[in-house]
Amino acid sequence: MEVQPLHVSFDQGSLLLKHVDERVVAMSPDLVFDDRVKAWRMPAFRYAELIRELHEGGVPFIDDVAGKCLAKHAWTIQSDLQLRDYQAEALDAWEAMNAQGLIVLPTGVGKSIVGIAATVRKQVSTLVIVPTIDLMQQWSSVMERHLGEHIGMFGGGEKDLQPITVTTYDSANRMMEFWGDQFGLVIFDEAHHLPGPVNRLTAELACAPYRLALTATPERPDRGEEVIYRMVGPEVFRREIDDFRQDTLAPYTLRRVYVDLTDREREAYERARGVYREFLQRHGIDLAQPNGWQQFIQACARYPDGREALEAYHQQKNIALGAMAKMEEIWRILKRHRGERILIFTAYNELAYRIGEVFLLPVITHQTRARERKTFLELFREGELSVLVTSRVLNEGIDVPEASVGIVVSGTGSVREYIQRLGRILRPRHGKQAILYELISGGTTEHYIAKRRRGKYAD
Repeated sequence: MEVQPLHVSFDQGSLLLKHVDERVVAMSPDLVFDDRVKAWRMPAFRYAELIRELHEGGVPFIDDVAGKCLAKHAWTIQSDLQLRDYQAEALDAWEAMNAQGLIVLPTGVGKSIVGIAATVRKQVSTLVIVPTIDLMQQWSSVMERHLGEHIGMFGGGEKDLQPITVTTYDSANRMMEFWGDQFGLVIFDEAHHLPGPVNRLTAELACAPYRLALTATPERPDRGEEVIYRMVGPEVFRREIDDFRQDTLAPYTLRRVYVDLTDREREAYERARGVYREFLQRHGIDLAQPNGWQQFIQACARYPDGREALEAYHQQKNIALGAMAKMEEIWRILKRHRGERILIFTAYNELAYRIGEVFLLPVITHQTRARERKTFLELFREGELSVLVTSRVLNEGIDVPEASVGIVVSGTGSVREYIQRLGRILRPRHGKQAILYELISGGTTEHYIAKRRRGKYAD
């Protein structure tokens, strides 16, 4: 009886292997037999590794995947775009790792240009995955300008799938089981989002042999960056903010401004903090431990005094983040930088709206409608609006080179968020001198969190 060659195809988010022999089983520990279709399955992201092992092992096979995802195109740069030295070096390092890997670059130095150049180098269909609708539109616009091609968008009401398409993680999560063999290159922008239990499906269900992850801050408290290394590739290139010359990023100054709580705020802060700290001690909870916060939430749900403790935690935190003295300091900064473009950052929507109401300023949060957000950003870029207040929605990717002053009214312990906010004001522009103010309530947990987080970026 004639032995049939191994047959490799894509089916509903996984590789489907038929006519599998012992050699293939031995080289592929991820293989699982699917009795429903009498064939073997393995994760789609293992496609490139599988094909390489089959070639090396001399196993004859028929590949139904390559005809789609590796079909050649003729992408070319249609603008006067020239790669900077570090961008070319990053791409060379990526290609040296079989075009699989992570490139770490700070906000504002052209990560999207690296992605465009990768698309041209590989000459295959390309899917760019981003976290927000704003970034999807921005990537599409930049790619169309430099490639002279119609760029598809899928998400936010758009359903235009093209050989080069930009989509969101949410849309890719829903569609990748159908798209998995359509693209030869997948670019994961703001790749620190990828390790989430849902977002990682965008990498797991895709066959793409070429994979590029882009972010300024891959490290995660849960060590989720290991997911990036496993499903995309190793870190192949890294540059930090301080590695760049002034013609790449605007020169900048960081200023911490410490403010005092009023007597009434201090009394309320200490009272609330005492309630929640006593709860932690009574139940042996240490928030410094990796699972400390989870233990706290579980204890709050389990014990009668848990609700009071959780409310006390939020009360003391909100007092520190939104101290009255911060409002006075915001006013002083706004007067000092009158006429400059200023972004005011908060950790929570409630505080953003409060600042907007006090100073009669436009506010952008995740609740802001897309059209209104677009209008605010356009007016800001044109100079019709000189100040915008935002929570976390502008942390990532939005290009506002006109902004030269940032005011962090309230932040978190996240180094990533801090770097992202700094990056918002570092886009280069002739004669620009950027400055980031961080307003901190002295003698509160905010003080210690800020000190620990900012370590290497201290004034």
